[in-house]
Amino acid sequence: MNRNFLAAFKFFLIVCFGISTLAGCDQPSAKLKPLSQNAVILAFGDSLTFGTGATSEQSYPALLAEMTNRKVINAGVPGEVSSDGKKRLVKLLEETNPDLVVLCHGGNDLLRKQSRTQLQTNLQTMVDAVIASGAQVILIAVPALGLNLAPLPLYLDVAESKGIPIEPTILSEVLIDPSLKADHVHPNALGYQQFAQSIHRLLIESGAISR
Repeated sequence: MNRNFLAAFKFFLIVCFGISTLAGCDQPSAKLKPLSQNAVILAFGDSLTFGTGATSEQSYPALLAEMTNRKVINAGVPGEVSSDGKKRLVKLLEETNPDLVVLCHGGNDLLRKQSRTQLQTNLQTMVDAVIASGAQVILIAVPALGLNLAPLPLYLDVAESKGIPIEPTILSEVLIDPSLKADHVHPNALGYQQFAQSIHRLLIESGAISR
């Protein structure tokens, strides 16, 4: 895709949604406690976490494990909606005892046109469950399918209300670019690589890991 178009798209996201965590913007994200070298990261979500559209080795959790040199558990379930996710998460937190959760959920709610208000409530419930378990959490915003693939403000609202770091635009940036997609809703290997790099960068910026 034309680089000028992508630059214009990023500018659109900044202007329309007040997003200031894109590359080149200076506003710091919420901070996290540093993760120890033996920390466990739980990547929780649906098919975007599972890695649909690429091999398991090319999924973002597998790539993030290499980038961070830490154990990353892929807990992605394709097709899952947030109402089921919040139930699964509670048991998974007990089983895996993670130090950090990367929460990327809600895409199937949007595809099935389920209530966005309920989605926001479910995301808040999941964040609360992670915090109650003693783990830290970062949130990944999922865009609504449409002409501009803009990130939903509800993700920003959840992150702000809970005081947690958020990666607001990477999925929008990947899914607007045909060269980074396996199909209309999933990244390909290169798209997942950029996805993982963005999360890695957020972990560094938030203080969870060092460069």
